[in-house]
Amino acid sequence: MDDAAAAPRRERPAGVPGRGAGEGAGADGLRTPHPAARIEDALAEPVVAAVQDIGGYGGLVYLRSRDRRSLVLCVVAGVPRSLLKTWWRVPVGGALPMSESYRRSESMWLPDERAMMLRFPQFTAALPYSFGSAFHPVHVDGEPVGVLSVLRSAAREPVDERTVRAALRAAGRDMEERLSEFARRMPGREGADAVAYGIDYDDQPVGVKLPAPSLGAVSVGMVEWDLDGDRWSGDDDALSLLGVVREEFGGTMAEVEDRVSPDDLYELRAGRREAADTGQIRGRHFRVLEEAGDDGRVRYRPVELWGHVVRVEGIARLLVGALVDAAGGVTAAEAAERLPDGVFSLDQDGRIIYANRRCQELLGCDLDHMLGHYPWDVLPWLRDPAYEDRYRAAMLSQEPVSYLVHAPDGVWLGFVLYPGVHGLTGRVFLTSAPAGAEPGRSLAPPGPDTAATPELVGTARAGALYHVVQMASVLTEAVTVRDVCLAVAEQLLPAFGAQEIALYTIRDSRMHLLWESGYPEHFLDGFEGVPLTANLPGVHALTTRLPLFFESPEALVTAYPQLLLDTMSAWAFLPLIASGHPVGSCILGWNAPHRFTSEERTALTALGGLTAQAMERARLYDAESAVARGLQEGLLPHRLPAIDGLLSTGRYLPGTQGMAIGGDWYDVIRTGRGVALVIGDVEGHSVGAAAVMGQLRSAVHAFAASGRPPQEVITHTNRLLAELETDLFATCCYIELDPATGRALAVRAGHPPPLLRHPDGHTESLDLPGGVLLGVQPEAVYPVTALTLAPGSVLALYTDGLVETPGGDIETGIEVVRRRLARSRTDSVEELADRLVGTARRTEDRPDDVALLLTAYDRRPDR
Repeated sequence: MDDAAAAPRRERPAGVPGRGAGEGAGADGLRTPHPAARIEDALAEPVVAAVQDIGGYGGLVYLRSRDRRSLVLCVVAGVPRSLLKTWWRVPVGGALPMSESYRRSESMWLPDERAMMLRFPQFTAALPYSFGSAFHPVHVDGEPVGVLSVLRSAAREPVDERTVRAALRAAGRDMEERLSEFARRMPGREGADAVAYGIDYDDQPVGVKLPAPSLGAVSVGMVEWDLDGDRWSGDDDALSLLGVVREEFGGTMAEVEDRVSPDDLYELRAGRREAADTGQIRGRHFRVLEEAGDDGRVRYRPVELWGHVVRVEGIARLLVGALVDAAGGVTAAEAAERLPDGVFSLDQDGRIIYANRRCQELLGCDLDHMLGHYPWDVLPWLRDPAYEDRYRAAMLSQEPVSYLVHAPDGVWLGFVLYPGVHGLTGRVFLTSAPAGAEPGRSLAPPGPDTAATPELVGTARAGALYHVVQMASVLTEAVTVRDVCLAVAEQLLPAFGAQEIALYTIRDSRMHLLWESGYPEHFLDGFEGVPLTANLPGVHALTTRLPLFFESPEALVTAYPQLLLDTMSAWAFLPLIASGHPVGSCILGWNAPHRFTSEERTALTALGGLTAQAMERARLYDAESAVARGLQEGLLPHRLPAIDGLLSTGRYLPGTQGMAIGGDWYDVIRTGRGVALVIGDVEGHSVGAAAVMGQLRSAVHAFAASGRPPQEVITHTNRLLAELETDLFATCCYIELDPATGRALAVRAGHPPPLLRHPDGHTESLDLPGGVLLGVQPEAVYPVTALTLAPGSVLALYTDGLVETPGGDIETGIEVVRRRLARSRTDSVEELADRLVGTARRTEDRPDDVALLLTAYDRRPDR
């Protein structure tokens, strides 16, 4: 069951279909047609009109789904449905332009990919092509029911925003009237007021063709040719094509031949023999004389003859024959056959509908095997996603696209795609491989001399898309601002061949450097803390929210003559904008002049948006983490009390994952009978865990200082945690030691066992009977174990972060630390503590915090 079927929704009146389909049922039970028999009939004409009024190449209409959770593509005009397959159904709450227009009931005009990137970087990352787009909510009875969108080539002459909005409003009003009328005529809706209730859609989109430009009418005349008597007759159109007047035409074959070019008489006569031998003429081309022009020159009209032989009363006649004006498509195809390059044509969906002979030779495939198929399906060596992506780039940008292909026989082929709203024409030619050539690389469109090697200008769009997706994946794992900066530097520099990067952020209306790589030492010192009013490209990119690209030093100096240049020769200044708020700037530098392709500009700007989002998230994380660390540092003891006969030290090491803060704590507390050594761990890594830790530490300190025995201290702490109702549990190990005698009482609540190193170096893990975790069972009982420490013993209390290893079990980790403690023969507890946590400190993927309380007992027992 799909989501739409499973989701609760308002019940419809009986007989109202979910999909806008249907003819009304009359009183007599017969189906009666309506002006708009299906819902797409009410939408097609307005969306086509909107596309034409704005000068676009495509139009889309989304309608709300039955469960109101999605927008579903209902009508698509001028754009292949297959190119938009990912966007047939989008969430109403998504960060997408059509969703936002629907939610806010607002029109939106995004004239190019830059405007789209700044507002919807995630959408651009998934569809990184250059085009403009307009969005307008569609209402019925004042209720939003869908969104109209028009796509426009960003390379065309800009259109005024007022013109766009006026065209959208007109189309929206037309749609509203048509949808209202459609809904009122739906079964069960007659006379109903809330007609918008019946407007929804859950089917596949319907494709609508945009009007094709007129190529001129093709004249067709009907002829009758008496093959036995060589007599001709025809209707007025046929005689007009022959250039004769009915009253002056005798119908003889000689008269017909007088009208045909002498060079083509054979074709006409061969047609007669073909009809006699096969019973049909399959298309014979010849030229017919027209009247001489004012310049006295003779002109000919190309025509084509088709027909079938029918015998009537023993007379062979070419009946139902057609004389066709061949000045259009036939001669165009013949012209394509004469070209030295391959020429092919794809329909709007990308399937092959024509290829000349040269194209078939270059591709190594005959036309019969290609017709009706996608090129990348027929030819295995074209199945690289980069090639299909080039087709998508051409159709969605409506701009020519060119690229290199390495054919199986070792030759390099250049492809140029010329898109239109009704399909695509392609050109393929032999070329030599430029330096650094690789399949899918972009080419500057070649000139008239196709033998010349075209210029490589950048990576294919599929490669740019890969970098966007890869960056998005890496940034999802970046937690801190430093992580984000490192990820951006490691991804952008090699991906785009840059040598320098600088990341700036805004603080107190000034620009401050977060990260740099590749710059000369101290070069950026003079730019630190510059105000947002400074005449600098990095500042301007941020304040105008538009990326700046300079392909040479001359271009940069022309725009900013006062700027001190470094050793680079090309630069990109990218604004970092997150959720409409300025975050900072990203500056990239190349050590040689660099041509920025539209693909590269699109990808870099999209990556700037992703970087800004990650940076903003990381800044919030760092701020919260700083508060949490400050809270934890305030709750942990700043120094341990000095106790005669004992040397104690503690260590705390935050984990490298998550919030880098948790509920680990340790303490040394004076009691009426000696001193309590305590270590504990509240589960989780959050401010809440740290707060619970503070409460438990205070409770243990209060209970211990009041003189309660170890068992009661843990029992009361367990009840307290249960009463706090935090849903967090904790572990604890509590040892009360009499320094005068070395006698100790130990209680363990779900905590790892302590380690004891004896004076002779033998080290053991103390197998102390324990109870359940704190907070699990309010009335739990915790056993007490008696110990005696010899002078020179070292007692180590720790949390599980010290003994956890990636892929290993905790028992193995305890054994590793036990051996390390046994081998570390040092009189300094500080040095010993550093050695024990040293391995954990070097572990980059340490999941948990580490707490260690190390106590050396050096008092001899009383005699």
